[in-house]
Amino acid sequence: MQNVKEAAAAFLANKRVAVTGVSRTPKTHGSNTVYKRLRDRGYEVFAVNPNADEVEGDHCYANLTSIPGGVDAVVIGTRPETAEATMLECAALGIEHVWMHWGAGGSSVSAAATDYGREHGITVIDGGCPLMFAPTADLGHKVMRLVYAGHVPKQV
Repeated sequence: MQNVKEAAAAFLANKRVAVTGVSRTPKTHGSNTVYKRLRDRGYEVFAVNPNADEVEGDHCYANLTSIPGGVDAVVIGTRPETAEATMLECAALGIEHVWMHWGAGGSSVSAAATDYGREHGITVIDGGCPLMFAPTADLGHKVMRLVYAGHVPKQV
């Protein structure tokens, strides 16, 4: 296992990232916030939602398999009961870095998905948010990292 700071740095070193669970009606939806921040920071991001053709003004993909050229990392921002199917897809595609989002609005963390991913060689960050760590962090997310420390894993 490695500490979460090392795992976050390795995750955020990947420049082609899919974000699942992005919404057509974003408001305060965590996946949309992550998607936009990664896009704004120069990442090549891919929105994944089987019920949308477009989100945040960008094309949306039905699943990870349909993304041309694939991705190097995935942020899971769906309900926990959907996370395991996404993790199975990640393993089948050879994706090595997965972050299951946990934010103030809820969690995408699934113990079964975490176990499956780790058993298949995937580095799984099971909690917290990529925006809590440099180079994508902002002051608000840094504060949330402290306030919600119990939902940010120490080791992954």
